[in-house]
Amino acid sequence: MPSQITNYQCPSCTGPLHFSGTSGRLECDYCGSSFSVEEIEALYAEKNEQAEAAAAQAEARAEAERETQGAGDAEWDMSSMSSWGAEAAGMKAYSCPSCGAELICDATTAATSCPYCGNPTVVPSQFSGDLKPDYVIPFKLDKEAAISALKRHYQGKPLLPSSFKDRNHLEEIKGVYVPFWLFDGEAEGRVTFDATRSKMRRSGEYQVTTTEHYDVMRDGSLAFENVPVDASTKMPDDYMDSIEPFDYRDLKPFSTAYLPGFLADKYDVDPESCGQRAGERVRQSLMNAIKGSVNGYETCHQVSADVNISRGKIKYALLPVWLLNTKYDNKNYLFAMNGQTGKMVGDLPSSPKRKLAWFAGIWIPLAAILAAALLWL
Repeated sequence: MPSQITNYQCPSCTGPLHFSGTSGRLECDYCGSSFSVEEIEALYAEKNEQAEAAAAQAEARAEAERETQGAGDAEWDMSSMSSWGAEAAGMKAYSCPSCGAELICDATTAATSCPYCGNPTVVPSQFSGDLKPDYVIPFKLDKEAAISALKRHYQGKPLLPSSFKDRNHLEEIKGVYVPFWLFDGEAEGRVTFDATRSKMRRSGEYQVTTTEHYDVMRDGSLAFENVPVDASTKMPDDYMDSIEPFDYRDLKPFSTAYLPGFLADKYDVDPESCGQRAGERVRQSLMNAIKGSVNGYETCHQVSADVNISRGKIKYALLPVWLLNTKYDNKNYLFAMNGQTGKMVGDLPSSPKRKLAWFAGIWIPLAAILAAALLWL
């Protein structure tokens, strides 16, 4: 595994802290804040406690999910997966001390910063892998296409800080193969709905509405293949959901020949944990399909559902994503683009100075017009 070091970050601006022998305090070069060793140790101890509590809650939810699985649910089939073997010798590993990302690449590719948090320091070490990817979707879009897409993303946004329009800033965008588990299987279920139809009639001076209630039952099944769940805690799930779909017809048997010039994130979420999310996606898809078959009613509300998942094979795949992480006004902004289709997602900051200028540009002329109108009264 890549070596890890502690990289303390400034609580005020998240910039790196360094210890000053002169002051005996940890100081930030970016915002000038300083903290005692005791303050930082207490802060990071609290963060560690919160992380452990969150991990315990996640394990409790996972255990509850396992206990409530239907009788038809079995273990996912991982028999086709393989280890890296001799190929690991030609790989390099980088570890980010800020966010914990573990990145791998071929021996000729250098990583100078983390694509997830933007930290300029990554720690190199010899790669030692666990499971080897089964498949990869190669990058179809190059860096210039990613830069062009990002430029289009912020076109027509007058409040965007000028730093986002700097070419040197855009050069920081990186191509990363993000780890995904792809799930196959079948879902079947029975769902009961309460559906209604209404009739209106007049009775003298009154209009009477009669509502009839129906118990509607539907059975259905749905085979699924390549349901994707990203296996990296550094990549927000909503980002990965947003840049879907990938065209899985382009899946290629994995080869390190696809890695030169790109980084590859190493999975840190096990297949079983991701399988729960895949199961929920499949369950919801089946429920939507079954509900879509209930026609001829004015309302339709689900009363009960019994869904079982027949778990099939899991495939480990690397999917192409262009990433740009940048910081503005002490906040991190992450942009992600599908390296196969070009679909992009990302939040944009706004500049306080541009806000003020925009506000002044509207209201000052308006105030002048109103003042002139009052003079004519």
